Amino acid sequence: MVASTRVQKLLRRYKLAIAAGLTILLIQGLVVWSLRSLEEGEAERKHRRSKLPDHNGQEQKMDPVAYERQNSLSGANHGQPRQRQDQPAITTIIRRGYRRRNKPSLKDKSLGGPEDGVAVEKAAHYDPSSSRNFSESRAGEMAKIHLVAPGEPGSVEGAPQVPNSDFVPKCEISGKDALSALHRAGSRQCRQEIANIVCQHQAGQLMPQSLPQFCPHNVFSSAVQHADFTDTDLSKVENPVRVVFMLVVHGRAVRQLKRLLKAIYHKDHFYYIHVDKRSNYMHREVLQMAELYPNVRATPWRMVTIWGGASLLKAYLRSMHDLLSMLDWKWDFFINLSATDFPTRTNDELVAFLSQNRDKNFLKSHGRENARFIKKQGLDRLFHECDNHMWRLGERTIPEGLEVSGGSDWFSLKRKFVEYVVNSQDELVTGLKQFYTYALLPAESFFHTVLGNSHMCDTLVDNNLRVTNWNRKLGCKCQYKHIVDWCGCSPNDFKPSDLIRIQQLTRPTFFARKFESTVNQESIEILDNHLYGQYPPGTVALKAYWESLFEQADGVSSLNDVALTAFSSFFRLGLRKQETTQSSSEACRFEPIGYPVSVHLYFYDDRFQGYLVRQEVQNVVTRSREMLEVWAVPQATLLLEHNLHEFERLKHLEVGTEWDPKERIFRNFGSVMGPLDEPVAVQKWARGPNLTATIVWIDPAHIVAASYDISIDVEAEFTQYKPPLQRPLRPGVWTVRVLRLWERVAEARFLVMPLAFKGREPLRTDHGWVHAGPPGNVYLEQSFQQLAHVLKLPPSEPALQEAQKKTFLVGKPLEAWVDSSVGAFWVTGDICSEQTSSCPNMGLCTKTSWSSLSPDPKSELGPVKKDGRIR
Repeated sequence: MVASTRVQKLLRRYKLAIAAGLTILLIQGLVVWSLRSLEEGEAERKHRRSKLPDHNGQEQKMDPVAYERQNSLSGANHGQPRQRQDQPAITTIIRRGYRRRNKPSLKDKSLGGPEDGVAVEKAAHYDPSSSRNFSESRAGEMAKIHLVAPGEPGSVEGAPQVPNSDFVPKCEISGKDALSALHRAGSRQCRQEIANIVCQHQAGQLMPQSLPQFCPHNVFSSAVQHADFTDTDLSKVENPVRVVFMLVVHGRAVRQLKRLLKAIYHKDHFYYIHVDKRSNYMHREVLQMAELYPNVRATPWRMVTIWGGASLLKAYLRSMHDLLSMLDWKWDFFINLSATDFPTRTNDELVAFLSQNRDKNFLKSHGRENARFIKKQGLDRLFHECDNHMWRLGERTIPEGLEVSGGSDWFSLKRKFVEYVVNSQDELVTGLKQFYTYALLPAESFFHTVLGNSHMCDTLVDNNLRVTNWNRKLGCKCQYKHIVDWCGCSPNDFKPSDLIRIQQLTRPTFFARKFESTVNQESIEILDNHLYGQYPPGTVALKAYWESLFEQADGVSSLNDVALTAFSSFFRLGLRKQETTQSSSEACRFEPIGYPVSVHLYFYDDRFQGYLVRQEVQNVVTRSREMLEVWAVPQATLLLEHNLHEFERLKHLEVGTEWDPKERIFRNFGSVMGPLDEPVAVQKWARGPNLTATIVWIDPAHIVAASYDISIDVEAEFTQYKPPLQRPLRPGVWTVRVLRLWERVAEARFLVMPLAFKGREPLRTDHGWVHAGPPGNVYLEQSFQQLAHVLKLPPSEPALQEAQKKTFLVGKPLEAWVDSSVGAFWVTGDICSEQTSSCPNMGLCTKTSWSSLSPDPKSELGPVKKDGRIR
């Protein structure tokens, strides 16, 4: 009886806590049940292990991926570190500090998470609040900052809309994949499409049950890898074939696209270019390119093509239909390319080869057991593309009688087969079009399967005439899981050391991929010189590369507030330097007008050199207007101590955003960051002994934001971790230190830039919260401020008081704060004028070596020469 009374008292005392705990467990259980089918793969888990001290100091091991998902789904942010290495080495993260009792008001709800793709047998969650789809709000205002603003709601770059239940499915949907997709889909239309498709599938009305087999034998097992290639002399070929190149492009790498066109162009062939619907700048440039040559055309329609989506196959089929309808284009072969391809043999060699094999179709098969391919490719799963996302909806069966194959989605097809695919109404083609409408990565399998089951199966050559730079350890990291409910692989960019792979191949190849000039332009230069010889001595800009980041025609709304703040500050600092160096001349004083007109990334010798910002100005004295361009150069902030001993392994420490684990670079060049960004610290190591290091993050007010340990084994090359810091981050100079037994080994400073704009409008006083730092001055649920004494940091109170004053700054005082902050990390390399300037000492941009307006012969399209080429 006494025990019962005590139990009742305890229940009354803790009933609220018990109720809250049960509620949280119930919510977690429901959400995990809804999403658990999208499991993480074992390959990534077995290379990562995390340790979290409990309150008694005992370490509990937990898989960091599962831990991150658990915290994300529950809406809590426990700050569990997740350390990654790009080598198969085990890294241990140990949290330091004490847990807060009160939960922060701004939570990190990140759930964690192409062009080429090989599907991997593990699914991934679509993250509405991932680093590329952030839509969390504070008073309806807080939004994820990128250098380029997100796209429309539901687009690949944009955050999904808030789900609602404003439609009624036509059937009872029970599959957990379908329920998960309905829960996550953004728009009503997308949810309705998903529901309709699932209902049709459950009723057996969506997929063909069986399909005919017109091929008399197993063509995939007997397909040859080599075709005749006896003579590369095109002059000996009678009636050489004519090729139509289908280029599917996106992004802003216009100069690389022009260089590709120069390398493959010939007046006897044809070039049909589809530009992704989101890439308006690229489309404007392609239309100008098409005006130069009668055999270059842009598709009059545009689609959004996403990695793994059905849209890419639709784009190919529609393009093929267009090309068959162009009576003035007499072509024999269809070859698809992207802007990241480059030829490895000359156009003449390609034509000679295809002319000797004019009755063949060239597709590369997967080269593995067929059932395993189907499972890894997800062909036994139902997918649907809407809201620019590929949703996994459940299982399905392969039609009876069908032999499914696939591999690479890069191919060379003869016209007769293209006509069959586009125009045939037989049961095989129509059935496969229906089947692949709801397939993942359909372009990697549709043409293989049609050809292998058709009466033209004997024309298959198991060779796509390409070499792809695969590195599975780096390329299979589920980097597109925010686009598709599946994991896949993407090839690495070629670097000079990789080009030997082309020489080692015994099968005929004519193209290689991928190439990115922002990663490595030297490899393109090597191939270009090999094919067509070196440019004449004295040719300028051979090692330079420019890529547009913004043009006035894009609209200022395409820039986010961080980018607009940074670019405007770069330009003001350039004008100030010009005014200082020419202080004796009043004619050299200018004031900026409006917003930047263009912004370019500038590289030289494969190294990032800074941003080029062009903007209109008004002369303070004459009031005349002119266009100037400023070159903003980033400054190194890394400090390495002497006498490092075993820590001489540490070669670099950098903090930034948009870390690319495949190419192992920050895609946010120069690390332009604001208070709402999510920085990641990356360390580069040489081979050496096993190490344990402590990483500490310190904010501008000397608040210790985070601290964790990392273990680096012998093989580790890179280690990375993004602490889930509570935002907004305090603007100013941050510091990340690498410590050995609490002694500094290395230190890197980085700038969290104060914002001068909110919603592309000047910041107002009611926006001061964005500069106020996190609630309670604590960035994680653990406090690390007890480490301030160990780290010998100055008192934080004076710095906090100063930071608080800055939260009220607007107008010119705010601009002054921004410029002083930016000026500590960036310097003006030079400034030039688009036309003759009123400042007598200012040079023309076209006469410089760095300006986006300076000559770039390697990427400039010229007239067609006598040999039919432009290179």
